[in-house]
Amino acid sequence: MFSVALVLTVLIGYLVTGIASGDVDWLALIGDPTWSPDNAAFGALAMIYGSAVVCVLALVLAVPVGWSAAIALSEYLPPRLARPLRLSIELLAAVPSIVYGLIGIMVVRPFVAALGDVPGGDSLLAAGIVLAVMIMPTIVAVSVDALAAVPSRYREAAYSLGLTRREVVRSAVLPQARAGMRAGVLLGLARALGEAIAVFLVIGRADGRLPKSFGEFLSSLVHPGQTLTTKLAGPEPMLAGTSGPYFAALCGLGVILLVLVAAATVWGTRRTSSRSVKRGLRAHRATSWLRIPRDRLTTLLRLGALLLPGTLLVGMLAILVTRGSSALNPAFWLTSSTGAAGGGVRDQIVGTLLLLATTALIALPLGYGAGVLIGAQASARTARVLETLTVAIGGTPTILLGLAGYVIFSTAMGWGRSWLAGAVVLVPVVVPVIALTTAGRIRSMPSELTESALALGLSRTQYIRSVVIPYTWPATLTGLLLGLARAAGETAPLIFTATVFFGAPALPTGIVDSPVQALPTHIFTLSQDSGAPEAVTQAWGSALVLVLITAVLLSLAVALRNRFEGARRWTT
Repeated sequence: MFSVALVLTVLIGYLVTGIASGDVDWLALIGDPTWSPDNAAFGALAMIYGSAVVCVLALVLAVPVGWSAAIALSEYLPPRLARPLRLSIELLAAVPSIVYGLIGIMVVRPFVAALGDVPGGDSLLAAGIVLAVMIMPTIVAVSVDALAAVPSRYREAAYSLGLTRREVVRSAVLPQARAGMRAGVLLGLARALGEAIAVFLVIGRADGRLPKSFGEFLSSLVHPGQTLTTKLAGPEPMLAGTSGPYFAALCGLGVILLVLVAAATVWGTRRTSSRSVKRGLRAHRATSWLRIPRDRLTTLLRLGALLLPGTLLVGMLAILVTRGSSALNPAFWLTSSTGAAGGGVRDQIVGTLLLLATTALIALPLGYGAGVLIGAQASARTARVLETLTVAIGGTPTILLGLAGYVIFSTAMGWGRSWLAGAVVLVPVVVPVIALTTAGRIRSMPSELTESALALGLSRTQYIRSVVIPYTWPATLTGLLLGLARAAGETAPLIFTATVFFGAPALPTGIVDSPVQALPTHIFTLSQDSGAPEAVTQAWGSALVLVLITAVLLSLAVALRNRFEGARRWTT
């Protein structure tokens, strides 16, 4: 758990030190909408409003569809059909956020522009729609796990009373699964709060937009806005220096964001109380009016909701293949980029693989040690606290990791842009996935193995070396690949610490002032020049390459999961 404690210490230390470097008027920061560094006015109310609006829009759009799709997967479809459909939904969760941003530019912004009759389409509504698509897989995956955990005897008892399928789900299943389904929503909310890059590309980044009436509120939905994450992902952290009131105000934004994400994550991962677990069949006011037609209509709606995530995945793949056809040419993979938007992406691929390989070497022992501590050595209460902290680290907005890495490595240690700094700031993204997957595997280990090892008189070290490691390594490897799949698409941590758009060699020759080029930041830079056709073509081709690399990592992880029946906590 050293890595988790270290990340928490560094992150909190960075924010506290930054706040201490200048006076922060917390009342003005929270209650004033005006953000004007030239006039020493640092009010974040408009950003808090923007974050709240886009998250509420995302939840309103994603929760009904996600819950309905989860119920259809768990209660309506046979496992043979539900399994591949669930996998397709889980693949949506692995699509890099920069790709969601690109699709938002191409599809969502024109839709909002036509809907609101506004130019461009950059708006809070566009950001809310993009976030809804991004958090829906999380809601579905966690909700399916919660529904699957309901004992079959509840369903059998309800069916024996002559209830329809809709009534069984409502009366016997949902009361038991409600806490887990609510956790899926809160984990989705945590991701929406912490997302920076996809929102950055479609929201417009306009400061000080705070409506004063309901009519202005409706109008503000189709006009540009600002959120806490998009403010931190912009150029201001580079302009604010590393001390003074400007930098302190930005760190104050980071504290507000971290508290909101941590609260949603901790609330979403808290254990269900025994009272709710023991809750039995819930009585509902029975009515025989049109029972069968209502049951058929509900079935139709839930199965229809299940089609939406699959349609989104197929549509996204179709767009990627159509717009990124340049990636189908081997020369695009094997040649380096030329000019602003020409050539291939060989150097970006090499840089991305270098970052992932280095991150894997650092994260694997740290994540595995944390997993063994949580699953095998800590007491139940301590393990629960450590697991919650690990989940909270996994939900930390990566833009904060990038800013902390920029101040510590690039500025304080004098590394400048360094590939090693980029790999280090990606480690907190991967470690929680490895730790939680390993701990879940250890908990699923048959008790006979532990009892046999203790009966033979093995020491704790011998038990872990001879029993735990051989049993858990497939799950650990699966967690590593899943963590790397997520890290491959991270853009925000690398912008400030490790990458440049052009001019870096494919392989660095040192550590200090040794940047690399990487696919996520390459796509991010090109996508901001969306008016140039060459840049757009290069961005889509790079996005398809990044998705294919992520798909390879996920395919390996799924193959391992299917073979070694590991605990499925990583899917959440």
